[in-house]
Amino acid sequence: MITLKGKLKKNGEEPHSTNREYRRVSIRDKLLVKEVQEMEQTLPSTCQVQFDDPHRLHEFTLIIVPDESYWLGGKFYFNIHIPEEYNMTPPKVKCLTKLWHPNINLDGEVCLSILRQSSIDGMGWAPTRKLKDIVWGLNSLFTDLLNFDDPLNRDAAELFLKDKELFRSKVHEYVTQYAKR
Repeated sequence: MITLKGKLKKNGEEPHSTNREYRRVSIRDKLLVKEVQEMEQTLPSTCQVQFDDPHRLHEFTLIIVPDESYWLGGKFYFNIHIPEEYNMTPPKVKCLTKLWHPNINLDGEVCLSILRQSSIDGMGWAPTRKLKDIVWGLNSLFTDLLNFDDPLNRDAAELFLKDKELFRSKVHEYVTQYAKR
């Protein structure tokens, strides 16, 4: 099928009369305009969001400062990247702060059901989920969502089960060294 745009392109002409660069807004970017606003309005008091570039809503930093739990006193940074296939695929999350946690390994990988395309517990990613769900899930990793049954950092989980005081000490050591506010 021949379109005006295709015909103009073939003839070396621009499809628009202005010099502005033509760029189609992706479905992801349309969704993010609304979702970022909703996310910012429902942030937990322990969370803050930073955009390095306000025109790139698909890349931002989430900062979590727990007000309770083993990680109290720490400040933890997470890079969140939303792929072009969003909302059919979940955001990619990496913890930028080194910490001792059963569900976050020392390389910054995060084990959270909602971040998985499919998960055993049925709580994996679905197109009905939103950015605010990711933020609340990550925040909950520092309070009530600890998972010792399927840990990413097995050493941390085993230490917690064997000796909670030694676990607390190890967490405090990491907070002091890498995440002090």
